[in-house]
Amino acid sequence: MAKRKIIEIDRDLCNGCGLCTTACMEGALALDGENKAVLVRELYCDGMGACLDVCPTGALKIIEREGEAYDPNKTYQHVLKTRGKEAAVHVHGADEKHSKMAPPRMPETLACGCPGSMAREIDRKPEPAPKPGTMVSGRSELTQWPVQLHLVSPFAPYFRNADLLIAADCTAFALGSFHADLLKGKKLVIACPKLDDTAAYTEKIAEIIKQNDLNSLTTAIMTVPCCSGLIRIVENAVASAGSDLEVRKVVVGIDGTLLKPEPRL
Repeated sequence: MAKRKIIEIDRDLCNGCGLCTTACMEGALALDGENKAVLVRELYCDGMGACLDVCPTGALKIIEREGEAYDPNKTYQHVLKTRGKEAAVHVHGADEKHSKMAPPRMPETLACGCPGSMAREIDRKPEPAPKPGTMVSGRSELTQWPVQLHLVSPFAPYFRNADLLIAADCTAFALGSFHADLLKGKKLVIACPKLDDTAAYTEKIAEIIKQNDLNSLTTAIMTVPCCSGLIRIVENAVASAGSDLEVRKVVVGIDGTLLKPEPRL
């Protein structure tokens, strides 16, 4: 067996809420007779950590150890048998005909019961140009949900052929024109390289790149030193995906100025 990233469960911290069992699209987690989360089979865990953010007690973490390799096709069959076709098309990396030929249909209700993390597109109608001299309130250019890197699915259909913006959390608060200058026309992923658990970030971004034939990739960071880690994560992801995408870099000052504006196409 080779070393790989896989879920680890602290039974003492687990309160038996079961949120992780439904958040895992691969069906790798279940509750045992003592109402504690357990790993069903190692080969069902993709190591991406989609279950981490729903755990209210911090009982879950991704570690690197020797383990049975993730098998997307066996996982697909497992989810197909236990949860049905609607759930099986979301299995990470499965090469079944259903996963290959058509975009996965977004579920009307989220399996984990958390509507806040359901992927959805936001339809924004064009606004008429303002009359000269009139004040205009800022409009949102966000066209999809969710946006946090832990929560987005690499297989979400809105990423296909998209111009993707990967932004450090603070950039939207520091830059008053974030929506107009950076987000407009792009899909968004946000992350914090200092405060987030970034163990799976490189793999997650690499999967987004590999699955979606992105048109462009822009990374926005703050001038603070810790933010540069996001650039390294994104560049490592591009390399891991074997892509020739150029990583366009935008730097925002803490005073809200664009110190390194996005290159124009």
